[in-house]
Amino acid sequence: MSYRAPLADMLFTMRHAARLDEGVTQGIYADLADGAAEALLAEAAKFAENRLAPLNRAGDLHGAKLADGVVTTAPGWKEAYAQWVEGGWNAVTAAPDYGGMGLPHLINAACTEMWNAANMAFSLCPLLGFGAIDAVEAHASEELKAIYLAKMVSGEWTATMNLTEPSAGSDLNAMRSRAERQADGSYRIFGQKIFITYGEHDLTENIVHLVLARLPDAPAGTRGISLFLVPKFLVNADGSVGARNDVKCAGVEHKLGIHASPTCTMVYGDDGGATGWLIGQENKGLACMFTMMNSARLSVGLQGVAISERATQHALAYARERKQGRAPNSTTQGMDAIIHHPDVKRMMMTMRSMTDAARAICYTTAGALDRSHRESDAAARKQAGERNALLTPVAKAFSTDIGNEVTSIGVQTHGGMGFVEETGAAQYMRDARIAGIYEGTNGIQAIDLVTRKLPLSGGATVRAEIADMRGTVETLRGTNAPVLAELAAPLGECVEALSRATDFMLNALGHAQADALAGAAPYLRLFGLARGGASLAAIALAAHREMADGDKDPAHAARIASARFFALNIATGAGGLERSVTQGAASVNETDCLLA
Repeated sequence: MSYRAPLADMLFTMRHAARLDEGVTQGIYADLADGAAEALLAEAAKFAENRLAPLNRAGDLHGAKLADGVVTTAPGWKEAYAQWVEGGWNAVTAAPDYGGMGLPHLINAACTEMWNAANMAFSLCPLLGFGAIDAVEAHASEELKAIYLAKMVSGEWTATMNLTEPSAGSDLNAMRSRAERQADGSYRIFGQKIFITYGEHDLTENIVHLVLARLPDAPAGTRGISLFLVPKFLVNADGSVGARNDVKCAGVEHKLGIHASPTCTMVYGDDGGATGWLIGQENKGLACMFTMMNSARLSVGLQGVAISERATQHALAYARERKQGRAPNSTTQGMDAIIHHPDVKRMMMTMRSMTDAARAICYTTAGALDRSHRESDAAARKQAGERNALLTPVAKAFSTDIGNEVTSIGVQTHGGMGFVEETGAAQYMRDARIAGIYEGTNGIQAIDLVTRKLPLSGGATVRAEIADMRGTVETLRGTNAPVLAELAAPLGECVEALSRATDFMLNALGHAQADALAGAAPYLRLFGLARGGASLAAIALAAHREMADGDKDPAHAARIASARFFALNIATGAGGLERSVTQGAASVNETDCLLA
């Protein structure tokens, strides 16, 4: 089946998990009031459904082709990208000074979900561009901004992020790419980068590469890394594209999934050095690149939501049509559709509720990012910024883990036909697998959460998040709806398990860091269960209120069912995760048998 954007559920999540309604009242989201959000997302949905989704399967089959250093994208890609630019979709959150719309990140989060659900391989190209725009706007010189930023904002020129090298993956200390100062203030860049998404393609006339490299006198380690802007083509004084720079694509990877997205090996400086310009200060490049990476990490989390949504829609359609066996208490003649079998219902609700929870976490993270810029009070901006920092690794890792799990269940739902490429279920599973790896593996996200984010403001930031979850549990306890009141106990246990695990982590960071690191991954999962479950409960409470007020939207019952299933079937794993965090370190660290 083709993709259909779940606009009503997306907007409901924005309103009641990310607190859009509250933000409109406060003036933070004044630009999304009076139906503006609904209108923009409806247009985005049309582009996703009608333009991008039909290219998804063909792109997977065709892939991206490299010949003589030139990468040709799949049929239809170039035309779709031109329409993307014409529609202004690249400029949603960018600053109006450079041609952007200046709209909130929350609205772009919903758009990003739709682009990636429709066609993940296509959407990877602008996804990295969003982060590059943020990095250039925040750190580049005014001269560089004047030359490059408007073209990047419009999407006329795409951008890449060049970190990884054959000898330096997650550990950038081993990076070998080098830069040499030139008399005119530019730099010559030499080296090789691998796994560069859309490092070469035929969609635009120029590509802006953001490249990490070392200067000859740089300090050792990551403190000696600088960031450079290296265009595919140099730019003439009048802004037109000029001579080809000394950068080329030497190879395109043959991958498990996202076949239509060219993943390139880029070579800089084979013919005397690629010309580049410094972004930010010398030896401070990693801080600049993190501006880009933090944006990308939320976007990758949204990829997890997107591919989960697409797989869920696909599996549900199949389960409604596929007939096999007799369901319990069936009154039909012959076989029933498999959706009527309890185990298939369990799989469908697992897919649905985990997707809903991941969406709520990602939208909440985007909302915190908006408030970190839009709150009028400095203290409120700081608090929101720290909340965004706390939630970003959870949004990235939890949502992409969910993407892997949901797409796997989607294949299972199809049975043997799920293992056959023609049904399409396998592509979602293949495409989803990379999201837990790139932009910082999910293990790195867990380490980041535990070692850098839990200690924010002396632990006050995570305590405030837990208090927010407890508030939702208390509201459940006080509701007059039995179907919601029963969720208070399992969700309350989940939140308290997170609280105790947080105490353990904060204490271990002070004297037993290896113990904290051993439990980082289960801790992040526990955090995702608690935050996701509380957010779904808040959505269910809002749905119940609207039903009580006479709103007969049938989707409200489904929202309550999703929260109920998550609380009673998924959040119940919290106790085991807490035990892994607080008691499992020795079983991880005392494993000399693996070294034999």
